[in-house]
Amino acid sequence: MKKNTKKWISMAAVGTVAMTSVIGCSTGKEAAPSGNAGAANGQSAQSQAPLDLSIMIPIFKTNYPKDDGPVTTEIEKKTNTNIHLEWVPNSSYTDKFNITLASGKLPHIIYVGDVKNPSFVNAAKSGAFWEVGPYLKDFPNLSKANPVIMNNSSIDGKNYGIYRGRALGRNGINYRKDWLEAVGMQPPKTIDDFYNMLKAFKEKDPDKNGKDDTYGMVLVKWTGQWASGFDTIKLWFGAPNKWGIKDGKMVPEHQTAEYLEALKFMKKLYDEKLINQDFAVFDSAKWNDPVVNGQAGVIVDVTDNAARLDDKIHQLLQKEGKDKPDVHYVDNMIGVTGKHGLKALPTSGFAGMLAIPKSTVKTEEELKRVLKFIDQMNEPELQTLAGYGIEGKHYTKDGDAVVPSKDAALLEAEVEGLNQMLTFIPEDRGLKVKQTPLRLQTTKIQKEAEQYIVANPAEPFISKVYSQKGQQLDNIINDARIKFIVGQIDEAALNAAFDTWKKSGGDDLVKEMNELYAATAKK
Repeated sequence: MKKNTKKWISMAAVGTVAMTSVIGCSTGKEAAPSGNAGAANGQSAQSQAPLDLSIMIPIFKTNYPKDDGPVTTEIEKKTNTNIHLEWVPNSSYTDKFNITLASGKLPHIIYVGDVKNPSFVNAAKSGAFWEVGPYLKDFPNLSKANPVIMNNSSIDGKNYGIYRGRALGRNGINYRKDWLEAVGMQPPKTIDDFYNMLKAFKEKDPDKNGKDDTYGMVLVKWTGQWASGFDTIKLWFGAPNKWGIKDGKMVPEHQTAEYLEALKFMKKLYDEKLINQDFAVFDSAKWNDPVVNGQAGVIVDVTDNAARLDDKIHQLLQKEGKDKPDVHYVDNMIGVTGKHGLKALPTSGFAGMLAIPKSTVKTEEELKRVLKFIDQMNEPELQTLAGYGIEGKHYTKDGDAVVPSKDAALLEAEVEGLNQMLTFIPEDRGLKVKQTPLRLQTTKIQKEAEQYIVANPAEPFISKVYSQKGQQLDNIINDARIKFIVGQIDEAALNAAFDTWKKSGGDDLVKEMNELYAATAKK
């Protein structure tokens, strides 16, 4: 057996652990054309011995693909590698990662879930991991890495791993298409159009039940994170994404006039009851309910939520015997334009990254072979292989669409989890399950939105002040803006809260961020 060279002990503590569901990791896909693992030393793959690769990644189920399983073996054939998978339950991955890091006994490739994890940051800065950024230009797929995501996943501007890509232009507007048609309006193009749509959804009986029981947009607990909706809306007014650059200096968003203008817009929506009056305490787990149940017409959130909303509305209408299966009740869009044009809020664009330890991968030549493997895994054929397995065994095809086997135990034992190795650079190019028109549109607009995103220039910085006082500082701003929107404080009191922020560590934070920005700008 070829596996006799691999007697490593797996770190997986799998079996009795209850797994969490996979979030954002189920987009597996199709596998690399040739069997070339790359010839970092000028040799052909045929003349090189297979590359031994131990890879530590999370698993979300109690079962997992084995080293000698059919899909793993096929990946090895196509990449000239000898793979050992060290599976770790996702629920305990952070603890296992820290223990492994401290032990010094690292695999060739290790998944880093939290790039800003202090233990990883310290290890990276002390030289424990390869800085891979300068090498990516030499690989056909990795060379196409998105510069914004590279910046977001960096530590003080340096990349100590290869990000696992996710849709960067994911945020936008989801709205009830049937309601918009019922009130005789077209999809909004401007901020004024957006306001008028919300107003019509409240006042013009969009569900035609003769009752005054609808409103425009549902918001959830005000956390200050992108999911609140406000962080998307403020960009329409020209506000920065967390931090902006003004006269060569870093400026926090709340110190800009555009931020205040966006807050006043939110206050107007609240005063006119176009948004739910209990937004500050509304549970995010129930965010979709008002749209599905016919109370609200809009959610500003990730645009792929439109398909989930649409599915739930269909399910509800089916129970009532009123469903129209071929109709999409929900539509989505990138956003609306203000005087600064169309602006979109990016996600970080990645879900962790794959890092390469210097203690295991000791030479530049070895590094290039490992990078070649990661690069090859981005070929469409290999993305499909790692995501769905082998055609005829793990899936069949309906046209170009994948139809996964209904044998859940088979997929769990031989396929599921292998997509954790995928970085999707430049993008997800493998085969996919059948796509509805709404899902196809979502993919299209998420890609299109990338040209309109407003990046956060502070994303790569590791702030000591923020690590100590960040929660307190965020709470000051979040509390003040809620109170301003609901009318508990006026503009003078809002500015007083901003001054409290400065005295509570905000000034120190701004000073530190500008020092970090200046240091990075010089490099």
